Amino acid sequence: MARIKQTPRISSGGQAPRKDFKNIRNLEVTRRYRYKPGTASLREIKEFQQSTGLLIPRPAFQRLVKEITQLFSKIPVRFQSTAIGALQESAECYLANLFEEANLCAIHAKRVTIQQKDIVLAQRLTSGGLHPSFSIRKSS
Repeated sequence: MARIKQTPRISSGGQAPRKDFKNIRNLEVTRRYRYKPGTASLREIKEFQQSTGLLIPRPAFQRLVKEITQLFSKIPVRFQSTAIGALQESAECYLANLFEEANLCAIHAKRVTIQQKDIVLAQRLTSGGLHPSFSIRKSS
């Protein structure tokens, strides 16, 4: 057997070395920078506007769709993954446009916060509560 060169280790007697509290107080703790209120939210808004991905998690949306279909159908309904994707894409597009219009209504009322009445007004102004293809026109 080959001999191994070992370095002697100093035993501390089972106790941890004492900390020098005078030096700990003098050490500066690096704190995370705190941004002003609104800066982080503006950064998030810009990030979401530039992204092209879906915002609602797919499993949560899929559960919602299945729950709604169970309310209207006695037999279990199955969906292709592409059908769920198309539903989610159109739902997110509709919601984004609705909130954009509601935000304009809130700004017009000299408010920053969107309220329920802004969403109701935005729904009535955009499509009259109906699908855009069913808009009511006056016959001339």
